[in-house]
Amino acid sequence: MKTKTVAIISLGCDKNRVDTENILARLSEGGFAFTDDMSEAEVIIINTCAFIEAAQKESIDTIFDAAKLKKAGKLEKLIVTGCLPMRYKEKITELLPEVDSFVGINNYSEICDIILDGKKIAVDGKDAPTEKRILSTPPHYSFLKIAEGCDNHCTYCAIPAIRGKYRSRTMESLLKEAKFLDDCGVAELILVAQDVTNYGKDLYGEYKLTQLVKNLLAECDFEKIRLLYCYPELVSDELIELIASEDRIAKYIDIPLQHISDAVLKRMGRRSSKAQIEALFGKLRERNIAVRTTLIVGFPGETEEQFAELKEFVQKYKPDRLGVFAYSREDGTPAARMKEQIPTSVKRKRERIIREIAAANAEQRNESLVGKTLKVIYENIDYDRNMFVGRTEWDAPDIDCLVYFTGSFAEVGHTYDVRITGYDGYDLIGEML
Repeated sequence: MKTKTVAIISLGCDKNRVDTENILARLSEGGFAFTDDMSEAEVIIINTCAFIEAAQKESIDTIFDAAKLKKAGKLEKLIVTGCLPMRYKEKITELLPEVDSFVGINNYSEICDIILDGKKIAVDGKDAPTEKRILSTPPHYSFLKIAEGCDNHCTYCAIPAIRGKYRSRTMESLLKEAKFLDDCGVAELILVAQDVTNYGKDLYGEYKLTQLVKNLLAECDFEKIRLLYCYPELVSDELIELIASEDRIAKYIDIPLQHISDAVLKRMGRRSSKAQIEALFGKLRERNIAVRTTLIVGFPGETEEQFAELKEFVQKYKPDRLGVFAYSREDGTPAARMKEQIPTSVKRKRERIIREIAAANAEQRNESLVGKTLKVIYENIDYDRNMFVGRTEWDAPDIDCLVYFTGSFAEVGHTYDVRITGYDGYDLIGEML
């Protein structure tokens, strides 16, 4: 049988990227070849995101672009995987007739057979997690997805409906995969899940994130371990102490707050309060742990007073890294049915105001760093600027700030002392010592 040549496009979050790497490993075992050139592919797989309307649009636009190649190139089959088939499985075949097969997140073990036999839709499988991956990140960092699904049921979010209940992977499975990544030369391991702080509760009857991190430190040689997506009410003093005291853990934590007003948090279905969040930020500041967070403005019923609370919080506590989004009304979620939906113009205005405060905070922070020497991980070259590009320990790849710096030589994945000489918006500028 002739080998099929496959191209794969991964959209959405880093959790989706891990799924894509699992798919690549299964395809490799199945004897498929790979190409980065879409026009040369006989099969294109698009691993989609359907979290919010903008992500769905990107997924659908990408599908339409790929479908055009059926007329112009070698393309024989177009396969769509991931969240889009899971969210719209009842009508997905009618919505996108251009697609040959739809594959859900629990059916990736069937991917080779689906390509060959042409099964139209497979979204109801029960795949066990796999440790097999072909890495798509730069060689010095990689993601470890420690759980699937979510039990938080925030009223604005479709993830539980798409990805199902929270399902922790076993400690043994994660350590096996981590050792594989360690053997591949990965220096920075980034733990991800919809909520990493919930890890282990479903399997072991108690939260096990701290123990998992300790085991990873003991059994692997990663230079840094980074934590993304920690829910505020589950960030324990024990976890804070571990991050602060262990040199091999990045002094960084991603905590999606979404809001600060107790009334809004309650309508969102969040389990934390303003007092708890402010106390947590105080603890993290005391231990010099950088905080990244995300906020939603314009949630149904958000009053001017409640928005003012959010503005005051951002001005006072100055999260180190901040993403702000206008509320997206998602079909099938409780928030979509709420009254007092905020007009788009008001949502956009509030989004702009928080972004302006965040930019002012960043400028103040960056100004304080001028003249200081920072450890910077080198990752790329900006040929337009003729400068190296890297990031600090307080920045996660792809989502946070960059450091542009000059120097005679740098090796990807290595850390260098860089004296900061200036800044450009959120990013720093410096020179290697």
